[in-house]
Parts: sequence; C-alpha cells; structure tokens
Amino acid sequence: MAVGLHALATEIAPPTGCATAGDAFGWVPLPRFADLVLGGHDVSTVTLAERAAQLADSGMIPPRYVAAVHDELKRDDAEIRPGYDPTRHAGAQIDVVRRLAADIVSFRERHALGRVVVIDVSSTEPLPADRGEYSDPALLAAALADPRKAVLPPSAVAALAAIESGSAYACFTPSAGMGLPVLRDLAERAGIPYAGQDGKTGETLLRTVLGPMFTARGMRVLSWAGTNLLGGGDGATLADPEAVRSKLASKTRGLKSLVGEHVVTPLHIDNVPDLGDIKTAWDHVHAEGFLSSRITLQTTWSAYDSMLAAPLVLDLARLLALASATGQAGPIAELGFFFKDPWGSDVHDFAQQSTELHEWARSSATVL
Repeated sequence: MAVGLHALATEIAPPTGCATAGDAFGWVPLPRFADLVLGGHDVSTVTLAERAAQLADSGMIPPRYVAAVHDELKRDDAEIRPGYDPTRHAGAQIDVVRRLAADIVSFRERHALGRVVVIDVSSTEPLPADRGEYSDPALLAAALADPRKAVLPPSAVAALAAIESGSAYACFTPSAGMGLPVLRDLAERAGIPYAGQDGKTGETLLRTVLGPMFTARGMRVLSWAGTNLLGGGDGATLADPEAVRSKLASKTRGLKSLVGEHVVTPLHIDNVPDLGDIKTAWDHVHAEGFLSSRITLQTTWSAYDSMLAAPLVLDLARLLALASATGQAGPIAELGFFFKDPWGSDVHDFAQQSTELHEWARSSATVL
C-alpha cells in the first residue's frame, strides 16, 4: 500500500484497482493521492523499505516501483511508532490507549492535516469471548484502568485510540476492532465515522457477484464449497484454529444471506508455505435448475491477495476522509462495498453495493 501510494502520488503508476479513481467518482471532492500522509503503529521491527524489498524479491511488486519510492518509504518509516503487544506490556491498557491516541494527535498536528483515518490492517486475532465490559462503558473504564487486566484485544485498543484522537476508522480484518458494542457507542457519541469489516478482495468478492445471479434467475443453490490455499504471513496466522474462526465466519455469513440459510457451505483455509504471498481460492457450486436439472459451477481465483487489498485501503482512506469532512458519524453502511461483513448494512449483493456507494459519494459531495 505504501509503495502504491507513492507511485500514484508521483504518477509513475496508474491507479489500477482503485475504485475511487474511476469515472463514477470523477467529480467527488476526495483527497488526492498526493495529499495523503502515511504513519501508523506496528509491532513488527521490519521497516517498510525492508518489507518492500522482500516483496519485490518475491515477485509481488515490480522492483522499479520500490526503487523509485525508496526515499518516501524511509520518511514513512520515521512516522511509524511502536504498536501494542500485550505480551510485552505490564501496565493498564488505558495507558496504551492514551499513548497511541497521543501519537495520532501528534502526527496530525505535525503535518498540519485536516483529518486522520485509522485503518486496521494487522494480523487476524482470535474472536474474544463475550464480556460485560464490551457493552458497559463504566465497566470498561474500570477494567482499562486496572493493570492486572487486559480486557480489550489489541485491535480494540487501537480502535479506542482512534476514537480518543477523533479519527475516522476502518477495520480491514475480521478481528474485534470497533465491532464491540461499547466502542461503537463511544464512536457515535464522539462523532466518529467508521466502517468494516474484513476487506473483500477475492473469493468473497466473486461470491457476492455470482450469488445474486443464481437467485435472480430462480435457481436453487444447494451447496457452495470453498478451499483457500495461501502461504506468507496470512497463511501462518490463519493456521491458528482460533484466529481462522473469525475469517471463516465473515466469509460465510454474506454467502448465506445471498443464496439462503439452507445452503451447505463448507470452507477450508490451508497454510501452504511454498505458495508465499499468492492466494488460490477454489469454489464448487452445486445448484438445481428447471425440473430438478443439475447445475455445477467451479471457479478458481489466484492472485497476490495483498495487491488486491492495498488499493482498497487507499479507497477507504479517501472515502472516510470525505465522511469526516461532511460531519458524518457512526457506521458508513455504503462502504460495505469493500467488506465481507459490512457494518450497518445487510446488503451483500455487489451490484447493489456499488450503486449505494456511488449514490452516497454523490450525496456527500453535495454537502461540501
């Protein structure tokens, strides 16, 4: 994403894959790519420049782009602060929230930015167990101040820091983030626009296009089985059965809403280290047609998943900046276009999501 941002800002690469660069957004007053300033929090000690070089060596990013934006990546690295690792923090979580929020405010003031958008692209976490603190502000405040407790998962700590700093927020992963009821309530009270959840990049994108086709043509889908093969960091993270549970849930929920709760939807995500950063998704659809005739569809989608995700992160930054500039707060349902499990919306049909996003953008533009 960082390499792409600078390549687009300096116009050495076209904005292929960025929805907001299309004609439908031509007159919407979005920030230019050159207006975006990158900073953040990370628990990794690998710099952006080092990681970009690794991705170039793997074949994901053309080396010429990495070389062209090397100086910009070094400047970005200077804007990245230590993230929150619960295994290394012994104090109260409220201290972490305040530190992260202060970093965001300092970043905004140092660069004289009109607004900041916080986007969670961290590794997928296990789903947290239900807790009273997740719906009661008083209980949450007390737990956050107790150094003996780590009541919030790291993604939710980062989301709370976004709220405390007055920043718009998007959850690009299936982790808890701002999905906890108490944080959503706090965000809306603070006038924070937010969007989520879990970026829709490949297999699920295809499902939300094909699923409505079966329904519209009166076909009855009986089963929709899927297998995902991937390596790299995502493959290693999702090899954890607890971490993968949230990913499987978000990928399946939208499909059932499109083709029916009766549909059998087995789904597997397998870590295949030698595939590196290339993700391959295979689907087998079994449906019933006229006079019980059999219909079978098989699809194979193979791509660098991170290269599908990166332009969506840039799109979300631009669109949430628009939402913030126009005084919107709470879940921006129309940004469900980008997510597997959209907050504030039950719409999963991609064509309908596209229409709603374009209408929202035009309506928001008229406010400015």
